[in-house]
Amino acid sequence: MYKLFVGGLPFSTTDEELSEIFSAHGTVGYAKVITDRDTGRSKGFGFVEFESDDEGKAAEKALNGSDMGGRSITVNEARPKEDRPRRDFGGGGGGGGGNRSW
Repeated sequence: MYKLFVGGLPFSTTDEELSEIFSAHGTVGYAKVITDRDTGRSKGFGFVEFESDDEGKAAEKALNGSDMGGRSITVNEARPKEDRPRRDFGGGGGGGGGNRSW
C-alpha cells in the first residue's frame, strides 16, 4: 500500500473525483477528501491509497504540480501520524475554585 497526501484541492472536489483522477495511474484502494467536522466543507486536501507502491509513486510523479480545477495540486507520500510534530497549545491548568469554606 502506498498512501499519498494531496494538497491544494479545489474545495468542490469529491472523493469520487479524487479517485477518478488518480485511478488513471493505477488501482486506487481509497480516496478521501478531508472535511471540517463542524461544517462538512472540504479543507482542500485529501489522501489517496494505491494497492501498489510502484503505481503510487508513478501517480505522485505524474500529478504533483498538475492543475486541478484551476489550482496547482501538491502530491507527496503521506507521513505516518506519529512522525508529524505535535502542536502544543499550552493551556492545561485546572478550573476555578468556586466558593470554598475551610
